[in-house]
Amino acid sequence: MKILNLYAGIGGNRKNWTDVSVTAVELDPQLAAIYSENFPQDIVVVGDAHQYLLDHYKEFDFIWSSPPCQSHSSFRQNICVRFRGTPAVFPDMRLYQEVLFLRHNAECLWTVENVKPYYRPLIDPDAVLKRHLFWSNFDISQPDLQTSIKIRHAQIPDLEQALGFSLKECSISNKRQVLRNCVDPNLGEHILNAARSLWQIKAKLSKARKNGKGVG
Repeated sequence: MKILNLYAGIGGNRKNWTDVSVTAVELDPQLAAIYSENFPQDIVVVGDAHQYLLDHYKEFDFIWSSPPCQSHSSFRQNICVRFRGTPAVFPDMRLYQEVLFLRHNAECLWTVENVKPYYRPLIDPDAVLKRHLFWSNFDISQPDLQTSIKIRHAQIPDLEQALGFSLKECSISNKRQVLRNCVDPNLGEHILNAARSLWQIKAKLSKARKNGKGVG
């Protein structure tokens, strides 16, 4: 299964994926280097994920996109901006640009992930799982995932243990934020499995048509 993993970070959503060919795109060279160390078999592109999607969306079986979430975050707006003096910012509209673009142009399976925002979503999500909203062109069921970690209060060692990453040897200054930005690897696996099931059905149908046979 050929996958495009956009705004890849260090690869939280990617961690439990198996039997896949992944191209990951990450703008931050330091994060891209950490991703590459953890997933040396993947192709890692240091660049603009938004533009890469536009240029390459036809080349993949499944696209996962996690556009930057900070400008949509309810915590940032309702706590940091209102009470801590953090500057207010415009919501980053790449999120909705990509949802609309994929809905109307992509023939592959796809999902776009973001946090629950401080406003009513401009496009209703197709699934709400834990602290995430997902837009997709396939059904995503509620996963039976148990987690005891409180993401807002968890410190670096707690996050490293929960996510299965170690940043001890890394020089990045915002380790906690990088880990907080990760999607739970089990949730990433759950969504990939849903997409893979449909992809396998599509592949079977396509093969049958090429062979001139019906599918029972």
